Amino acid sequence: MKRFAICLVAFVAVFALTASGASAAKSFQSPSHNIGCLLTGKFVGCEIHEHSYPNPPKPHPCHGDYTGGVVGLETSGKAHVDCASGELIDQTAPVLGYGNRIDNRHFRCASKTKGMRCVNLQTKHGFFISIQTLHLF
Repeated sequence: MKRFAICLVAFVAVFALTASGASAAKSFQSPSHNIGCLLTGKFVGCEIHEHSYPNPPKPHPCHGDYTGGVVGLETSGKAHVDCASGELIDQTAPVLGYGNRIDNRHFRCASKTKGMRCVNLQTKHGFFISIQTLHLF
């Protein structure tokens, strides 16, 4: 989890560089604007603003606020929740319309009316996040 927190901070910095065209990171959000995601070559993470599912167990160590609404996936390993919040939701990011997907060499995310699903194309690990559900696989 510590590695994810460090990666999250690093990828938020990468996102800041993206605005100046210095990186290939892609930020996007659901049509409802409730889910914001960041996709890079080494990481994909999403954060949900409001949810009704029970919070998963708090990861240890926990650096930052824990909302139960931040999930990430790296090029190796399974998807996991993290403590950080407010890092991935960018209300100015492009909307990934329902039924559309975004991908790169390692990851694919699909926007569905029920939520956002992201998968590591090599390992098939991933997550589905929605107002009602958080499913890690």
